[in-house]
Amino acid sequence: MEDKKQIVEMMFDFMHRTMMHHTFWYSEAQHQFGREKAFDILDAAWKRSLEVQMRRMSKVLGFELDNGIPKPILDLPKEKIEQLREAVSVNWLANDGVWFQAIEFTRGMNDAKRANDSTWAQFSPFEARTIKKILGMGEHPGIEGLKKALQYRLYNYVNKQEIIDETPNSFLFKMVECRVQLARKRKGLPDYPCKSGGLVEYTTFAETIDSRIKTMVVSCPPDPHPEDFFCAWRFYIEE
Repeated sequence: MEDKKQIVEMMFDFMHRTMMHHTFWYSEAQHQFGREKAFDILDAAWKRSLEVQMRRMSKVLGFELDNGIPKPILDLPKEKIEQLREAVSVNWLANDGVWFQAIEFTRGMNDAKRANDSTWAQFSPFEARTIKKILGMGEHPGIEGLKKALQYRLYNYVNKQEIIDETPNSFLFKMVECRVQLARKRKGLPDYPCKSGGLVEYTTFAETIDSRIKTMVVSCPPDPHPEDFFCAWRFYIEE
């Protein structure tokens, strides 16, 4: 006979299996049809899946839905909703770190960095495309579009960023506070050498927002950097 704790533990495991199944479906769609078509399929599947899941949960738990969103969440104060959004963002970063360490502790740092960079090559274009859809951007939103899109990344709700205009066709982006690097600093550890991952991450993000945009690293660990930022990147469109 299962007790309540066992039932709840299995429920969370079912959620994990659902998440993994969702990911495997996307992976296979990408393999079969290419990234762009898989993105379109993912959009349709996620919208429908979320509707189905929320409707079923609302029946079981007895909460109302407001255009598909649980009303008890919408009824929270705005400050609490913002805190919840931040918590979800930090959980994303924590999950990223857990994966990195799981490979690092079993396979070593080199394999972990290689897996990390390859993962960013998949995730960064996905995030950029998602943001473009949220903001209703066209194919070439330009430099201004990228500046706006960077403010909707998960990182924007985890770290402190700064954008410095240079010319109408270029700007400098600084990561002023980085949660990962600050945690290492508190422990007396050197900066994590994230340059290889950053090159993949920022280049693919910018190119997905607008294929004309180029990315140049100004400084990123293991490069030395001043005290006022951890990494800096220049985005530009060639005139």
